[in-house]
Amino acid sequence: MGKLLIVGSMAFDEIETPFGKTGKILGGAATFISLAANQFKVDSAVVSVVGEDFPQDYLDILTDRNIDITGVDIVKGGKTFYWKGKYHNDLNSRDTLVTELNTLGDFNPIVPENFKDADVVMLGNLHPSIQMGVINQMKERPKLIILDTMNFWMDNTWEELIDVIKHIDIITINDEEARQLTSEYSLVKAAAKIQQMGPKYVVIKKGEHGALLFHNEHVFFAPALPLEEVFDPTGAGDTFAGGFAGYLAQTKNLSFESIKNAIIHGSNLASFCVERFGTERMLELQKDEVDKRLLQFKELTQFNIELT
Repeated sequence: MGKLLIVGSMAFDEIETPFGKTGKILGGAATFISLAANQFKVDSAVVSVVGEDFPQDYLDILTDRNIDITGVDIVKGGKTFYWKGKYHNDLNSRDTLVTELNTLGDFNPIVPENFKDADVVMLGNLHPSIQMGVINQMKERPKLIILDTMNFWMDNTWEELIDVIKHIDIITINDEEARQLTSEYSLVKAAAKIQQMGPKYVVIKKGEHGALLFHNEHVFFAPALPLEEVFDPTGAGDTFAGGFAGYLAQTKNLSFESIKNAIIHGSNLASFCVERFGTERMLELQKDEVDKRLLQFKELTQFNIELT
């Protein structure tokens, strides 16, 4: 069984979409990543920080799934990271109404001793100095380091971000972020530039239009499954990352073909995440549902053609 170390936020989210709104619910990158990775046979641990206001029930959700939370710092008297957002009618764009970093603002990650030899490290979307701090705590270089980041860090912590990018194997970003990172409109050119920065593989997420994988001269496209119901896109990208990292940690196969499969598994799990608010759908997800939808992905892209 492979070892997976997950670094990211655990949070309270408050969400409004055209289909309804929530009060404060469980959220955060590390939460979505760990729940998705838990669909695979992996030994996983979370490094994060929460306040004293974070319910024990939320921590139990992870421990009940044998996810190690000894790396989750519970700050006495502290308040947990809180995000509130409202999605537009197309669900592709949103307005951030409130962001309260709280304990996340002073987060000093401590990697559990028994995970300093993790095979795969999944660096969720956080300040690059936190991500680098985790890399520096590993006993030896992991077989695979995956980075998720966003335009906020490009705007505010450029040099630190570029330093982290030099140390990773795979970066996952969306198309807008890939263009900002490289000043290239063409995603093919953008991916080539990013690979020159350090990563061997570049995954560019395109939301409801799927994801692209680049490695040297190889390109792979994974579609997004057309869904009848999309309630809430929050956490879909992190769920994708969790499925992607979980599959690779389980198989320990880091070939291009294996990474292609990882993208499909990540896309598959993300398609469930958006069907309910927050983590609700992921918490009730059954293996037979996952397997059935994987076959739908296969049917979506499989065809025979004769050249004349």
